[in-house]
Amino acid sequence: MIRFEVGTEDLLHSRFAIAPAFELGSLLRLLAGGGRLPTSSASRLRSDFESLLRETDLDLVLALQSDRVGADFVAPPPVGLAQSWEDDLAVIRATPLPQARAEIAYCLAAQPAASTSATATDAAADTPMRARLDAPDVVARLAEALDRAWRVLLAPDWRRLRAICERDVVHRAGVLGRAGWSTAIADLHTALRWHDDGIEVSGLSAGHHVIPLDGSGLLLVPSAFIWPHAAAHTSGDWPKTLIYPARGIAALWETPESQAPGALTDLVGRSRALILAALESPAGTTHLARSLGMTTGAVGDHLAVLRRAGLVQRARDGRVVLYARTAVGDALVAATNG
Repeated sequence: MIRFEVGTEDLLHSRFAIAPAFELGSLLRLLAGGGRLPTSSASRLRSDFESLLRETDLDLVLALQSDRVGADFVAPPPVGLAQSWEDDLAVIRATPLPQARAEIAYCLAAQPAASTSATATDAAADTPMRARLDAPDVVARLAEALDRAWRVLLAPDWRRLRAICERDVVHRAGVLGRAGWSTAIADLHTALRWHDDGIEVSGLSAGHHVIPLDGSGLLLVPSAFIWPHAAAHTSGDWPKTLIYPARGIAALWETPESQAPGALTDLVGRSRALILAALESPAGTTHLARSLGMTTGAVGDHLAVLRRAGLVQRARDGRVVLYARTAVGDALVAATNG
């Protein structure tokens, strides 16, 4: 178990962020290990991944990854909610060669002796792959492979995935404001709990590790591809970090037909049923459009109809208008889910 010791200053300095490079690395691990992928794009992702392995140096990236260890410089820590892939790529490309060499050596040395990954085993030996990892242009090679992987694998879905993560942050901030840290932490994942002025994370580490935050706070990162697990960063270049599945992300692993209740679809139409189902937590028009793959105008029109019917209501949060289901909308969704 990992325990983060939390003081008053840590509560003030904890913050949320979105991590594009971490998401890409998580997707690559799923693809390399044959993991479960979002239903709607699994076939495309696997085909494109195999092509990238043949055409780029993506095998070098995979050689630096395992279940417990990864090179920080290919997944730099996010700064905040506005983080973009372009921001991450610039940091990766600017990595000093000595730092890259040190992290590469550490990752290869940490690979299991009897690794089931041919990529990791080959890289740790004296092979042409190891020669590429030792080359003076290794940072550029890795950056180019990652950029190509981003554009081919993740960019087509990133607006939708980012919107889901942003909606998650809105929800978590609301829980924090209404119910406090204990409830907010427990709401992130079943492996997390608030106990005796600290955050305990079970199942991530053998033994008992106590880690003081020392006033720097905790970075909280919603993720699309870590589901159904959680993760923590406790060392390296990252600040102390908890990474958890974004709320509602499990729907990506369902078939499109299963995302909206059938009876509700029959009653109000598929698009309005999807919107009502998505409004389990408040969301803005833009976030709904991105997460559901609709145009903003279409979502606005559907919300207007649902609002006139008394199924949703709206409220302003600063400059953003958030929509939420009414009690009648909740009852309708519950009844048609039964």
